Amino acid sequence: MPVRRVLTGITTTGTPHLGNYVGAIRPAVRASVQPGVESFYFLADYHALVKCQEPERVQRSTLEIAATWLALGLDPEKVWFYRQSDIPEIPELTWFLGCVAAKGLLNRAHAYKAAVDANTQAGEDPDAGISLGLFNYPVLMAADILLFNAHEVPVGRDQIQHIEMARDMGQRFNHVYGGEYFTLPEARVDESTALLPGLDGRKMSKSYDNAIPLWLPAKDLRKAITGIVTNSQAPGEPKDPAASHLYTIYQAFADAGEAERMRRAYADGIAWGEAKQALYERIERELAPARERYQELVAHPARIEEVLRAGAAKARVRATPFMETLRGAVGLRKLSDPVARAAGTSRKGHAGPRFVQYREDGKFHFNLLDASGSRVAWSKAFDNPKEAADVMARLPREATFHERAILLGDEPVANIGPGEAAAKDVGDLLRAIASAAP
Repeated sequence: MPVRRVLTGITTTGTPHLGNYVGAIRPAVRASVQPGVESFYFLADYHALVKCQEPERVQRSTLEIAATWLALGLDPEKVWFYRQSDIPEIPELTWFLGCVAAKGLLNRAHAYKAAVDANTQAGEDPDAGISLGLFNYPVLMAADILLFNAHEVPVGRDQIQHIEMARDMGQRFNHVYGGEYFTLPEARVDESTALLPGLDGRKMSKSYDNAIPLWLPAKDLRKAITGIVTNSQAPGEPKDPAASHLYTIYQAFADAGEAERMRRAYADGIAWGEAKQALYERIERELAPARERYQELVAHPARIEEVLRAGAAKARVRATPFMETLRGAVGLRKLSDPVARAAGTSRKGHAGPRFVQYREDGKFHFNLLDASGSRVAWSKAFDNPKEAADVMARLPREATFHERAILLGDEPVANIGPGEAAAKDVGDLLRAIASAAP
């Protein structure tokens, strides 16, 4: 079975809360033991600097988040667990990607556009207060992903654009330097992941000041749960679980049997105080053992530092040689190294026939290039990158079966020059790609 690489980053700007645990941490830890998967988890402390200039907070958050993942069962021996700033190849790759990334692409990033729009509405200069870090954020994120050639990146819907931009940059680099250096990642959005309401019923978030910290002591956890907003329905009056924030949180922790029993209790008119006590007991039962491990880890930061340093060394076993390949690709080589080709000769002339995928106007396309890098066929527009990739995989396999019909049928997938000779040339190129495939 082919190995799938899955990468997750955690920004170090705050203390984890119950929403983080249910929505991201718990499912990621469970996924880390799946067979056939290589899991990469990193503490995104470079990203933290974009929106936080409080050194103590960044350091404390790094400690707390690392301790959280370890306390909840992430095994650093079985995954790649590292601190972003311990991998010098990441900022170096950020520069490489920044040199091929289109500024127009970055202009469309949601966070940057939102900041510009806010300034414009306030009558300010469009770029007032906007740092290069904010503008360049998608490039750094692309480097995080592409350095380890991740196949999948679990994200919320608001982050899908960043994965698409990483694909764009990876494909652009591959095209400019004539090789398949980067795997093009896919966003993985888990629609079943629960979004917890906070104390006031809105989505649980530090920015709303309505979050319940993950590692509150038992008495403080009970107090926080007591503060969750409910309606004025009296004990004995039937209550609708679907309209209850308490039930939503309870369901995120309970198994199917527990959730059904609580649903019946709501129908029977459970008192809000009793429902809050049940929620407290269920959460406490799940988190109490991990809380003890967390407190032990936080009390010994040197142990966590050792884990992160070891994780960085493990990650760099992958990153360092790959970065050397990329350095060679862009021409950053020792002057004593043999010159592989005459000055002015493009690397593309030595790459062999190949497909190059790209994105334009929100659609996905590919070109078929010959060994000189000249375009001999080009695809129709596809709605998503997977459709384009599937066709690129299919065409070489089917090249011996009426190439012209495959390419120029009733609904052609690609366009080529006129005449049977042109179709035959394309067929020859496709067969060459097929024979070179591993």
